[in-house]
Amino acid sequence: MNHSHLKSMANAIRFLSIDAVQKANSGHPGMPLGMADVATVLFAKYLNHNPDDSKWFNRDRFVLSNGHGSMLLYSILYLTGYISIDELKNFRQMGSKTPGHPEFGLTSGVEATTGPLGQGFAAAVGMALDESILKKQFRINHYTYVMLGDGYLMEGISHEVASLAGHLKLNKLIALFDDNDISIDGATCLSCSDDVEKRFLAYGWNVDEIDGHDFDAISFAIEQAKKSGKPTMICCKTIIGKFSSRAGTSSAHSDAFSEEDIKQMREKLNWNYEPFHVPEDVKNAWKKTVERAKQNYTMSFQRVTRKEEKEWIPVSSTGMTRESTGMTEENAGMTGYHAELQRRLDKHLPDNIAGVLADLKKQICELMPNEATRSSFGRVMELLTESMPELIGGSADLTGSNCTKYQHMQVINSNNYSGSYVHYGVREHAMAACMNALMKQQVMYVMTHDSIGVGEDGPTHQPMEHLASLRAIPNLYVFRPADAVETLECVSIALEKKESPALFALSRQNVSYMRKFYSDIDQSANLSKFGAYILCECSKKLKVTIFATGSEVEIAVEAREKLQEKGIGTRIVSMPCWRLFDEQSDEYKAAILNNDSIKVAIEAGSEMGWHKYIGSNGIFIGMKSFGESAPYKTLYEHFNISADHVVKCVCEKLVYIQ
Repeated sequence: MNHSHLKSMANAIRFLSIDAVQKANSGHPGMPLGMADVATVLFAKYLNHNPDDSKWFNRDRFVLSNGHGSMLLYSILYLTGYISIDELKNFRQMGSKTPGHPEFGLTSGVEATTGPLGQGFAAAVGMALDESILKKQFRINHYTYVMLGDGYLMEGISHEVASLAGHLKLNKLIALFDDNDISIDGATCLSCSDDVEKRFLAYGWNVDEIDGHDFDAISFAIEQAKKSGKPTMICCKTIIGKFSSRAGTSSAHSDAFSEEDIKQMREKLNWNYEPFHVPEDVKNAWKKTVERAKQNYTMSFQRVTRKEEKEWIPVSSTGMTRESTGMTEENAGMTGYHAELQRRLDKHLPDNIAGVLADLKKQICELMPNEATRSSFGRVMELLTESMPELIGGSADLTGSNCTKYQHMQVINSNNYSGSYVHYGVREHAMAACMNALMKQQVMYVMTHDSIGVGEDGPTHQPMEHLASLRAIPNLYVFRPADAVETLECVSIALEKKESPALFALSRQNVSYMRKFYSDIDQSANLSKFGAYILCECSKKLKVTIFATGSEVEIAVEAREKLQEKGIGTRIVSMPCWRLFDEQSDEYKAAILNNDSIKVAIEAGSEMGWHKYIGSNGIFIGMKSFGESAPYKTLYEHFNISADHVVKCVCEKLVYIQ
């Protein structure tokens, strides 16, 4: 493909981007104008994809980390057949598939939800790590390309993920840096004087610096990157807003262009067409890039040998027929490796998991262990990771504390991707962002210092406000189990949430086994699936309902005993997951909430959100300040999170009511 064709193809991206931004009167035209040449070379000559099978598993991934330049990607998706021209015309409008920043699952061809600076880069590192792991198991073999700008490299998260990628030698990761020296406030030198090349060389990356408007230089750099044994950073020196009157200035970033400016650009580039019009010869040039990519699609069925077994691995995700892929009965085995890969793609649990969990629950009910819920989580996950090879664990330098690595797990490193455990080092942001929650991914986040129960480490380590903020995140199931059996039940629930992440807030201190107080029900039932359930019913007329989570359920049970001795009928509701409770039927919620009893909530955290359940006049026993440094039992007494204080508050309330 000659330079003339490439220029016309790049200009199609430029003008479609400008037309969409102008019609919406909103958007960021500067980046698409500057990076159109790089993107054109990548899609025209290298990226393997298929718009007819957009979820083809062995496709190359392209992540637009600088998501504000989304029209660059949307223009390409139109030109390669993923979306219609009407979607470009509806850019940034309600209900369109072209929102302001790319959203995974909404738009075919979008690989990651991006926009928050550095998050897309982190997601790309996660994808590249995934490719390296699966390559060992299924002979998967594809590249991850990520495009990012100056601001994304300034964000702290970029340092963490770049360091991790270099350490793991993720050589199938190729970053295309829009190196235009401009930020919103002005030239990047106002705030940054980093030497990006030296920085990434220090991380263990391969680094190349090129003219981002030189098609030959772009091609050569990508070809060299594909041969590297390291991840590659290609610093593409570009001009933001190229060809506009504001080229090379910060005003080109997101300010709308005048009609006169656009007219001059059309004349300069000989693009004398109406808005959203692309001439047939340019459309055909883009179609040829898809034809090139599809040739690699038909070649993507890879033979593997395992002792005496020979199979082929179709890596299409759409159930295409053998005829349509050119496969024959002889070489298209659908068992073994392929069946296992398909099970994981479909997010089906192994057949034995229900039995594994049931047997463990029976053991826990017999043992009734008094242990930290982080230890309980480890007890469950140790068995699951033996039966679920798709479970990849890790910790940010707190493996022992988090109880996340078990004897049978091998560590993933640059010499061994066949393992199932990642040492993230002290890189919490990178660890979390490699598994993006906004993308509806089935991830289990583990936080094991859940309250003032951390004790002597003091307020810097006592997350009194975290539960409230985490519960505010849409589609995130926050679990704070009370004991070993609730922990198991919550893990079981998380395994069923195929399009939702889960977060476990777990205790460091030991907690009592609480389900023994609720012995008149089938212990095999998953009570936690209701989000909140009656752990202990009152033995007299109901006057008080105490809601509690995690380690504070034990305090609630002790308070109930003391209130019952005073003749005050008290019910205990364990509430391991607010979101699950909110999803229950109105009848179930009414049975828990709609009564005249005094409502009390006990949680060693912020009261924000609790009055939704206990009412505006309800009693909250918890934190109203940051913590202190002392043994955890001393802290609970100091902050009046105790059974005696609960009894005192309830009795005062009863006197007031009477």
